[in-house]
Amino acid sequence: MMKQEKTRALHVDPVAIRREQMRRAKRRQREREKQRDLVLYQLRLPRQLAGKLKAGNRHADFSAALQGFIDYQVICIDDYENLKLLAWNRSGRYLTRPEAFQLYERNWRFIDMNGMSAEESELIGKLTREYGNGVINA
Repeated sequence: MMKQEKTRALHVDPVAIRREQMRRAKRRQREREKQRDLVLYQLRLPRQLAGKLKAGNRHADFSAALQGFIDYQVICIDDYENLKLLAWNRSGRYLTRPEAFQLYERNWRFIDMNGMSAEESELIGKLTREYGNGVINA
């Protein structure tokens, strides 16, 4: 009878062991992602576009190309002084290019042309060519 009790005491549940291994591995993965400043962001996309995004993500240079596209299409409000003043009532830090153009155009009377940086002047010129056909309706 003692032998039977010893056998039960030595029996280890393989499912419990695997569960603990998976828990530890997931914790290490989250730590690595945190160190790399990665976050999970869920996005609803058409199936075909999601498939393309998934396929592209397998290539090392895809992330850099996507970053370049996003940097072009999305403008950080804090990078441009006049835009920052115009967007005082917005909670987000970013605007799309069309939104930025519309904001400049609607509020052109508040723009300080004399104190404007060269970067912001260049941005307004590009936005005007892209979305205003070369003209700001001020």
